[in-house]
Amino acid sequence: MQRITISLEESLAQQFDDLISQHGYLNRSEAFRDLLRARIEADRKTKYKLMYCVATVSYVYNHAERQLAHKIMGMQHEHHDICISTMQVHLDHENCLETLVLKGPFKLVNTFANELIALSGVRHGSINTVPVEIETHSHAHHEHGHPISLLPHVHLQPNT
Repeated sequence: MQRITISLEESLAQQFDDLISQHGYLNRSEAFRDLLRARIEADRKTKYKLMYCVATVSYVYNHAERQLAHKIMGMQHEHHDICISTMQVHLDHENCLETLVLKGPFKLVNTFANELIALSGVRHGSINTVPVEIETHSHAHHEHGHPISLLPHVHLQPNT
């Protein structure tokens, strides 16, 4: 690990310390690393729209609202190649909180996620993407007594 020193104006240092306290960081270094990673990833997303990512999309919707649940499910099936998993939590008799896990090219994942949360009736939508690098292998890591898959073994390595 490399040590660096930064100089901050008094008011900015105080705001940073307040942020550290609010988010429960143990020290300035951890908070600064997270802020730096977030900025690097934000820049990477704008520069490299073709990169690969994993993502979560979370939103709330009323399942009884005029075909909305059917539209959402239809969109997920249309994009089955990037939709990995869905978790649904019933908040009350009508409202559901849904979290969708996606995997694929950043531009495709981001476009789909934005279209989904832009649907009329979808509320509190948020997207979290993690850029990854793809590594493929044609070997098995261990023996389990089942035949080796003909599909490549894929690792998704987070970039930061």
